[in-house]
Amino acid sequence: MQPMGRTNRLPRVSRDCRSVFVCLLCVLSVSVPVAAQSTSASRTAWGAPDLQGLWNHGTITPLERPADYGDRELLTDEEVAALNLASETRATSERRSSLTREQDVALAYNQFWWDRGISVGRTSLITDPNNGRLPKRTASAEAYLATDEAQRLQAAKRGRVPAHGPEDMDLGDRCLVYRPVPITSSGYNNHVHVLQSPGYVVIFQEQIHDVRIIPVTDQPVLPDQVRQWLGVSRGRWEGDTLVVETKNFYEQADYLGSHVNRRVVERFTRVAEDVIEYAFTVDDPTVWTASWSGMVPWRPAEGPLFEYACHEGNYGMTNLLTSSRAEEKKQ
Repeated sequence: MQPMGRTNRLPRVSRDCRSVFVCLLCVLSVSVPVAAQSTSASRTAWGAPDLQGLWNHGTITPLERPADYGDRELLTDEEVAALNLASETRATSERRSSLTREQDVALAYNQFWWDRGISVGRTSLITDPNNGRLPKRTASAEAYLATDEAQRLQAAKRGRVPAHGPEDMDLGDRCLVYRPVPITSSGYNNHVHVLQSPGYVVIFQEQIHDVRIIPVTDQPVLPDQVRQWLGVSRGRWEGDTLVVETKNFYEQADYLGSHVNRRVVERFTRVAEDVIEYAFTVDDPTVWTASWSGMVPWRPAEGPLFEYACHEGNYGMTNLLTSSRAEEKKQ
């Protein structure tokens, strides 16, 4: 896979990526009055809540509450400090000397490249249900996970059995999608650039440079057969909160086992100059017995936002499939 990079340390940006992003900025600015240059801290020139800027959503808080916390929702200050310290030294040379070969390979990079974020002070990102855990899966979803095909796909993604083709691999390995909807955090590249113009909000994601163009004006409802990797999003303002409803996901756009029937409602609220509260609700009655919700704060990040060149010089997919064919010959 292509080496990952922290936003302010990548050495170069491809001409194509710069051109696309500059064009996007130009398109957005066409309908923006000149007065937009002097927008207030909380409102755009046309009066909409201002969400613009470069933000980081990285966090070490897990999606689900670990069993060790029981019913606890909040962490103590001491626990937060300890978790943040452990995150900061996760891949330091001092620690790596004591790791097994497997553990060292799993870390993949030294501390310079990691951007894991900090604890949000809760034991889970999930806020509903109250136990901080995903709802139970439906009987049909459980039945599918037990099928031979589902087991084979999971094993192929983990490199335990040969992959039939690139479609068996994770979307990130295929350089298609790394941040699904809802937006999730990982160990690096947790930046988004939010842009606005009258009637539109754009979310430009650092990882694999995915762009979501979200209309906040009346738009026609797209037919069910129109499906996209990041779904079809429609936004509206509820007071100072941007509410975005997304559905029409492509069949292979998997998120925790949910794809074509997934419906996500995101809520973006700038609760302070340096905080966007990102809350989301996920619903898929074919996968979970109830909908569930989570929240993570976004913090300002340093820029500029450089290209994530996932395909350039990437021999990962070729090598993975070559290894699969070699394994098959041994059988």
